[in-house]
Amino acid sequence: MDVSATNASPTTPTPANAPPANATATHTVGSVPSATPPLSVSAPESESESESESAREYRPTTARGVRPNLVVVGDAFLDRDHHGRVERVASDEPALVVTGGTTHMRPGGAALAAVLSARQGNPVTLVTALGQDAVGGRLRTLLDAARVEVVDLGLDGPTAVKTRIRTAGRTLLILDEHDVCPPVGRAGETALTSARRALTAADGVLVSDYGRGVTAHPGLRTALAEAAQRSPLVWDPHPRGEAPVPHTAVVTPNSREARAVGSLANSDTLSDDVEAARAVWHAWGPVPVALTRHEHGALLLTDAELPPLVVPTKVAAGRKADPCGAGDFFAGHLAAILARGRLPSEAVTSAVWAASAYVAAGGPGALEHPPEESTPMTEASGTEPAAAVHGAVELAAAVHARGGTVVAAGGCFDLLHVGHIQLLEQARQLGDCLIVCLNSDDSLSRLKGPSRPIVPAAQRALVLEALACVDAVLVFAEDTPEAAVRALRPAIWVKGGDYSGMEIPEKELVDSLGGRTVVVPFVAGWSTSSLIESARTR
Repeated sequence: MDVSATNASPTTPTPANAPPANATATHTVGSVPSATPPLSVSAPESESESESESAREYRPTTARGVRPNLVVVGDAFLDRDHHGRVERVASDEPALVVTGGTTHMRPGGAALAAVLSARQGNPVTLVTALGQDAVGGRLRTLLDAARVEVVDLGLDGPTAVKTRIRTAGRTLLILDEHDVCPPVGRAGETALTSARRALTAADGVLVSDYGRGVTAHPGLRTALAEAAQRSPLVWDPHPRGEAPVPHTAVVTPNSREARAVGSLANSDTLSDDVEAARAVWHAWGPVPVALTRHEHGALLLTDAELPPLVVPTKVAAGRKADPCGAGDFFAGHLAAILARGRLPSEAVTSAVWAASAYVAAGGPGALEHPPEESTPMTEASGTEPAAAVHGAVELAAAVHARGGTVVAAGGCFDLLHVGHIQLLEQARQLGDCLIVCLNSDDSLSRLKGPSRPIVPAAQRALVLEALACVDAVLVFAEDTPEAAVRALRPAIWVKGGDYSGMEIPEKELVDSLGGRTVVVPFVAGWSTSSLIESARTR
């Protein structure tokens, strides 16, 4: 994951426990849209025991299946993405000439983090500072449309604007129009009281610091320190920003930010990233450090003397990734999972996969498409609200948008065998991505009987996601994958050769959506039922 697209030149922040200088933290189909990952992996017992005791103090503050109330605190600005064409170089100097194109506006900084969390179905309040200008008004309109409640501390100056000039899926230039940060707190004590009230009611807090002054506000820092003792607080730092408040649950620097804290040489090796995380742990802690490693995923260090947890990213095939906002997505998802009472190891694993799905789905470009409010969702057995309706649905939308072919296949995949592998490999060859619609545990039991499943949905999804031919998994709770098919709108729906010459239930729906149903060859003699029977009789 690349989380450094908008960072400034690094400087070394002060330790977390020192007072601030200016002062007195599975894809599943079911009823709420989600952008969570394929599943949440439980840490081994030995690893769980090594995590900080402070992480264990946060028990679930919301009932299972209920989205936690999140508060995002930090600097907001307006992002503008201009997508143009480069067909020539300027005649008078060696500069690329960008012509034509379109410009899209979206929330940036902490405002983007808040919108991304809201799109995962979480109630979100953003505590920030906006200017009394047209840009501030436009940003507030975008936040209102995303159902983000805003507490505005007031900015005594213009609202910042950042513009990315992009072509062919790459950023050529980032223009920061307001690098000088005006004073925060124009709205006075009334807004600060509203911020304290929001933080008191929060199940989880994300501090998204972009170094523009919000996290330096003395009264707000005091409120954050108090909130960190009540609920998990995740601090996403910035080189020009403030050090985390005491009792922060997890800090989430990227590799470059962590190296700046430790004054370490630039390097992107795993060994050097571990040393950088240790430097952060000592400088700001002790505090768990979730260091994001750009396209390599993340590592979690809970104790400087113990080995870290390393979580590789899952890279989706077949598209140019726009990583802008991946760090915001990672930190927001991490805060939401911690708010449910999960351990940092589980939350970081979940957040890496969620951010991977976000990038695969088009990154910030996915915000141009409204969430599918009608898409149902359930939970895979043994997981957090699994996952990523939007990781799969938006991946399908992105492939459709570029004229590609979405292929989908459905099934139980209770015990993965050679017949399944051949089916999936052949299906993937028919298009540009393959999304597997997987029966939930309850759905499988109704279909196959009370003795099934043998393997829970969370683990079945994990095995399928590990296959190179599978780009995403969507778990469905119904008896048939009708809702999943409607959400994905596959150009090709694939069934195994055992359906040859038979009526396929999904065919009529697939046809009505403009797709086609096909059958691919299967390996004779292989079935899950025969494997189970063979194991019982041996």
